[in-house]
Amino acid sequence: MAAVFPKSMALSSSQRWISRAWLQSAGPSRSAFQDSKRNYMQDTSIPLAKYGGRHTVTMMPGDGIGPEMMGYVKDVFRVAGAPIDFEMAALNPANDSYEDLVNAISSVKRNGCGMKGNIETKMNRPDIKSRNVEMRNELDLFVNVLKCKSQAGIKTRHDNLDVVLIRQNTEGEYAMLEHESVPGVIESLKIITEESTERLCRFAFDYAKANGRKKVTLIHKANIMKLTDGLFLEVCNRVAQDYPEIEHNDMIIDNTCMQLVSNPWQFDVMILTNLYGTIVSNLICGLIGGPGILSGSNYGPRYAVFEPGTRNTGTKLAGTNTANPCAMLNASVDLLEHLHLDEHAQLIRSAINKTINEDKVQTVDLGGQATSMDVVQNIIAHIKKGL
Repeated sequence: MAAVFPKSMALSSSQRWISRAWLQSAGPSRSAFQDSKRNYMQDTSIPLAKYGGRHTVTMMPGDGIGPEMMGYVKDVFRVAGAPIDFEMAALNPANDSYEDLVNAISSVKRNGCGMKGNIETKMNRPDIKSRNVEMRNELDLFVNVLKCKSQAGIKTRHDNLDVVLIRQNTEGEYAMLEHESVPGVIESLKIITEESTERLCRFAFDYAKANGRKKVTLIHKANIMKLTDGLFLEVCNRVAQDYPEIEHNDMIIDNTCMQLVSNPWQFDVMILTNLYGTIVSNLICGLIGGPGILSGSNYGPRYAVFEPGTRNTGTKLAGTNTANPCAMLNASVDLLEHLHLDEHAQLIRSAINKTINEDKVQTVDLGGQATSMDVVQNIIAHIKKGL
């Protein structure tokens, strides 16, 4: 079953859904999920691209296995009859001009949503900024949502995990504000603001309330980073008071990693800063089967971008026909759900689940022997049966 998001998610794709209510809460009596739609969205006179009942979506293949995975998405959508037209936007991390990034961002703004493979950032070029981070900042994709759930057909150390990560996307340790104060001394700034933190925390509690979740845990390191993470913790504690029906606690990041390995069932919804979210998402991904399954959704006031959850390029697997296509295909289902194409989304999601859990057609990362194409063809076969 698809997760429930604010009412505006059930409205037309020409509107997006994060509310000023999350920035200016009126107190315990106010619920963002109960307010009228005008409280949720930034109204705009600029319509999103949609022609003849079809949705135009920006597709950014990225690097490594990204182009191959996007090809599989196109194949699956074609068979399922999904009314999606992709506008391609190639990104070149070696390009110094950033013209490619400007074009891609313009495309997402025009279409309202996109799919993205991870874009490799050259580590030996400090003058080149991460296109992944720049895009999230420019589009104000302030939250990254990962739904981490065990698959019955995948043998792992822990079973029956069901955790949702609500990760900060536009602040924290990924502010990309670094400088050399004196030769040999580098300073990196971590940015936390009260306004953005409240927006993130209200999103998490509203998500928990709408989806019947019982507990929200804030992950921090306020014992050491007393001002930045201290503010993060303080704001979340204040927001939690507006949701007395939801249990709330906090946990230090290093203890969190240990607890996830030893007793992951204690977690329900987790709120994390940017860096902590990277660490925990990869850890949980390993607990449920690896990076080939989990998808991630990035949301902002007007735009949304969908991608594999662990944001890996998989460069070594490119062209080998061994990469697991399910993470990108699950991201494509998240896209369809976002556009309210629920029948198409359910058809593809069911085909993916049957392939992994019933037929056990699995790539090497899941312990199987199937190729990427074997998995895709099996998914397509189930889609044809369901039509």
